[in-house]
Amino acid sequence: MFAAPRELVFEAFSNPDHLVHWWGPKGFTNTFNEFDLRPGGAWRFVMHGPDGVDYQIAKDFVEVVKPERIVLQHLGPVHRFRMTMSFAEHSGKTELTWCMRFESAAEATKVRSFITEANEQNFDRLQEYLATLS
Repeated sequence: MFAAPRELVFEAFSNPDHLVHWWGPKGFTNTFNEFDLRPGGAWRFVMHGPDGVDYQIAKDFVEVVKPERIVLQHLGPVHRFRMTMSFAEHSGKTELTWCMRFESAAEATKVRSFITEANEQNFDRLQEYLATLS
């Protein structure tokens, strides 16, 4: 649950000028090369880790329903999954439902040890960023 209206939370996800300020776990930064938010559009970027390692990321947008839902396919290079982000308004706050569906249960199990904490850090960064917009 985020203490911000749904339209603002959706905007933070759908506008690369906002997204670049908070996307990724603590200590990560991003360079966005392509961000085309529409079904069939591409999102290509480099996540720069705090340890100096760069991660080339490729995602394709599958579905975009403003301000309700964004569905994307993470293409790798290491992990492949479909991510669905749903945004629901509740008395001026936004409930975010975040679902990552991996190609196999074994793959999900393999990444669960680090992806849960990484996502929580991502949500913390989003909450902090939203506070600067309110």
